[in-house]
Amino acid sequence: MNRNHWRRPRLLALTGVIVSAMVLSSCGAGGRDDGDGGDGEGGGASDVGVTADSVKIGAHFPLTGVAAPGYSEIPTGAKAYFDYVNAQGGVHGRQIEYIVKDDGYNPTNTSKVTNELLLQDEIFAMVGGLGTPTHSAVVDQLNSEGVPDLFVSSGSLMWGDDPEARPMTFGWQPDYEIEGKIIGQYIAENMPDAKVGLFLQDDDLGEDAEKGIRQFLDDQIVAVERYTSGTQDVGPQIAGLQGAKADLVLGFNTPSYTALAKLVAMTIGYNPDWYFSSIGSDPTLVGGLLAKFSEGKVKGASALDGVMTSEYIPGIDQPDDPWVQLWQKVWDEHGTDGKLTNYRIYGMSHAYAFVQALQAAGEDLTREGIVEALEENGESMAGPQLAPFRYGEDSHMGISGLRIVELAGTTSEPLTEVLVSDIGDAEIAEDDSEQAGDAPPESGVPE
Repeated sequence: MNRNHWRRPRLLALTGVIVSAMVLSSCGAGGRDDGDGGDGEGGGASDVGVTADSVKIGAHFPLTGVAAPGYSEIPTGAKAYFDYVNAQGGVHGRQIEYIVKDDGYNPTNTSKVTNELLLQDEIFAMVGGLGTPTHSAVVDQLNSEGVPDLFVSSGSLMWGDDPEARPMTFGWQPDYEIEGKIIGQYIAENMPDAKVGLFLQDDDLGEDAEKGIRQFLDDQIVAVERYTSGTQDVGPQIAGLQGAKADLVLGFNTPSYTALAKLVAMTIGYNPDWYFSSIGSDPTLVGGLLAKFSEGKVKGASALDGVMTSEYIPGIDQPDDPWVQLWQKVWDEHGTDGKLTNYRIYGMSHAYAFVQALQAAGEDLTREGIVEALEENGESMAGPQLAPFRYGEDSHMGISGLRIVELAGTTSEPLTEVLVSDIGDAEIAEDDSEQAGDAPPESGVPE
């Protein structure tokens, strides 16, 4: 592939943005400045959002609204890790300035706050923006304006399967298709007589998951029920699954809908086996939501006992893991209110990857340079993830694998080894990279 492939979408979009570019150039929000970068920092300001001693990045998260439980903790973890790195001198002498905007998991709001981040805050990159429906509203804008769009907090295929169309965007977590494939194969091999029902969010989240699941379970699926994010009633969907006599339900949804689905099922006396995607299965959070939604009638994480899910980074139920020990240290030193949670660990983990990308991009930090650095070095970046990234010129897909686990209280028991795959008809195999055995550097900062 042409090393300049990332430039083509920008050229195609040039006509539509030329007027705004002319306006923005006068206030320093466009490309490189001919002189000192507009801030008196001399050669240290190599691109938008970069000075000799800082790099400014942004993110959109649901700090309020239906998706806020759990997900609002992710940026607190990321900020704690960035503060930890800043306390050790930053990256190439630059402090990381992290700006988070609340979009309430509403795509219209996502567009609004993204405009603020680009035009008012003048960020260098978007890092970890959360949500399939929300980030879909801004991914084309970020690419047309040449803004690095790194480590999207979502498993949609669109973040990494077509670098030609979205050259600035990189996924981070395993995509929903390979998660669907891996759980699909597991069910086909271990529960071949199960009558499978699907409970899916009605967007790319559900569509991508179903695509993977059907590769293995097409003949076992007896019902598919979908919900629109924002609705508060999933009774018809759960009743539909019950009516179809599904005895195993695979749910790809956010935590609130895991809790709602379980609560409705208990209310109507429906007791299938369950699998919930990693994004919606945190037992502590879902247990708390169940208690809230049931007005205290259902208490504790035990409501998820026996539920299957997946994991691709170590969590708080593994306190002896060296990565979890590092995250606990980071949170103790730089965290805000509350305890270390799996969502904060998620935020720290993709913050760690961003620091690696900054290091690889070098001292003369540019938007183009960080994309090239990830394409050239990203696949070999070690970290807390259990399987390697898939970054390269032809793929911006994130973590390549996961393992299936069964929940018991707030702990999990592995049901499989770490399994890796890719989209399409790529085979599923046990990971042989030994990624899961890597420990963090002693300093806690990538080397």
